[in-house]
Amino acid sequence: MTTLRMTVGQALVEFLANQWTVDGDVRERTVPGMLGIFGHGNVAGLGQALAQANAVDPRLMPYYQARNEQAMVHQAVGYARIHRRRATLASTASVGPGAANMLTGAALATANRLPALLLPSDTFATRVADPVLQQLEHPHDPGMQVTDAFRPVSRFFDRVQRPEQLFSIALAAMRVLTDPAETGAVTIALPEDVQAEALDVPAEFLQPREWRIRRPLPERWALEAAAGAIREAKRPFIVAGGGVLYAGAEGALRAFVEETGIPVGTTQAGGGSLDWDHPQYLGGVGATGTSAANRLAAEADLVIGIGTRYSDFTTASRTAFQDADVAFVNINVAGVDAFKHGTQVPVIADAREALDALRAALAGTVVDSGYRDRVVDEKREWDAVADRALAPTGAELPGQPEIIGAVQRATDPRDVVVQAAGSLPGDLHKLWRVRDPLGYHVEYAFSTMGYEIAGGLGVKRGLEAAGDDRDVIVMVGDGSYLMLHSELATAIAEGLKIVVVLVQNQGFASIGHLSETVGSQRYGTRYRYRDAGAANFETGAFVPVDLAANARSYGVDVIEIAPGEDAIARLSDAVASAKASDRTTLIHIESDPFVYAPDGGGWWDVPVAEVSRLESTQAARAEYERLARSRRPLLGREDNR
Repeated sequence: MTTLRMTVGQALVEFLANQWTVDGDVRERTVPGMLGIFGHGNVAGLGQALAQANAVDPRLMPYYQARNEQAMVHQAVGYARIHRRRATLASTASVGPGAANMLTGAALATANRLPALLLPSDTFATRVADPVLQQLEHPHDPGMQVTDAFRPVSRFFDRVQRPEQLFSIALAAMRVLTDPAETGAVTIALPEDVQAEALDVPAEFLQPREWRIRRPLPERWALEAAAGAIREAKRPFIVAGGGVLYAGAEGALRAFVEETGIPVGTTQAGGGSLDWDHPQYLGGVGATGTSAANRLAAEADLVIGIGTRYSDFTTASRTAFQDADVAFVNINVAGVDAFKHGTQVPVIADAREALDALRAALAGTVVDSGYRDRVVDEKREWDAVADRALAPTGAELPGQPEIIGAVQRATDPRDVVVQAAGSLPGDLHKLWRVRDPLGYHVEYAFSTMGYEIAGGLGVKRGLEAAGDDRDVIVMVGDGSYLMLHSELATAIAEGLKIVVVLVQNQGFASIGHLSETVGSQRYGTRYRYRDAGAANFETGAFVPVDLAANARSYGVDVIEIAPGEDAIARLSDAVASAKASDRTTLIHIESDPFVYAPDGGGWWDVPVAEVSRLESTQAARAEYERLARSRRPLLGREDNR
């Protein structure tokens, strides 16, 4: 058997460089690059291996700098989403705080069912130096380290304690990374001494290896049961999730709904499953959905979930589907999602394969004309509501809906909008008019403040790798911007162009609004000077933080939109100018945080204090109890509703 003498770090880098994902006719490298920040834990292991690979062949495993370990994983997730989970990036960090900084990114990847390969360093496996710098010490468990915290936030976790373990661990990690039903954060902990140890590596380990994306067909009984349920339904309604896009099933979905007339509402991850102006598309569904989608969801006697995990926002905390006898047909590649809502018709299959099979099985099945007319009427009514919300008002401080409208009007149909946290995801879910399957990227499974800029860079990096020159439009509030803006330096260093629209509203606008609904009156959500006498931040002047100057300090081109009646027109011009530039541009605009998007009729269950001395909280509790009565049980009916 031919072997090569290599370190663990060198062997892992060369192994990853030769892994390929195959999805039908598409073949691409599974891990085409590695992001890293070096410390004593990885500089002599993976750091040396990457330097050696670059010297031998710069294309073998390109290395990308980052400024924050959490942001590295965000980039990997953005890359994976734009590649429909066929490819991702690896991220390496040093011992202790470097590794711990990746934990949020790992949880984000796992929550979103998106692949990311994490290679955190660990303390000495041999314990020849114990404790080392940045090592944790637990008297009850000396072997427990920071990397153990990755176990609950990873879909796969293992630690290479001895060099020869690398082979089985690397192969197992790749299996999970490329499995549509299992993917998420894949973590291989690498002790710093083991990374630099040498072993004899079989040549076979380093040869090109293909990982084929599984596209399981629906079982016959499940297909027949699903088709039968759809034929019998009077008011079927489709909830399209991210699985539609990851399966490349948007064409199959379009053909299916055009033949059957069934209306569609999308989750945040499913945005782009249908173009916004498609006759069967009613917009987002759930807590941040449109009134059109939510009204028909409430009356549906059959809900057809396709590639959705049914988060509480999608189901409006189990109040979205109000028909007493509503049934569920759940099409999902993951069994855990296919069985949700107590369904008796779980279809564990690839979304595209299932839709094609259902389309054939349901040939000639069409919803009745009255229901089709209802879909048309609801869509027309909501589109008129959205038109008004997106239109300029001439206000000195524009509201967020008209800011979204201004950005939309200046973008091209194939541009990608990126967002994650705050009030923008809800407003975009209702108002952003998606015109391309990959045009809507809102990370809302973990809704991570700080994701936007790093995730946007990952999207742009992924587009460039695919030879796609469309623009990436990052929309971010000031609260989320302050969490993680350092990757602007990465954009400048690499010439990765993104357009950042920074909406300045002096605090946490989303939680401020939510705080009012639970009776806490925006306590602690505004960026004000602290009032020492009152011991709070409620009455002081606003803190004069200059975020535009911060962005400019990175070398970013900055356009500031001053308040005024023509602010919206100037914003559209600024976006057009930024798109015409070949450099990263940040556009800063102030907004009125008290202007909200139109109400779509959805609810989100956030418990209110049961007892309180505050009248505002007492009133909020009474409203909470009224709305909570609409929650449907998992099984059966509630007679007290």
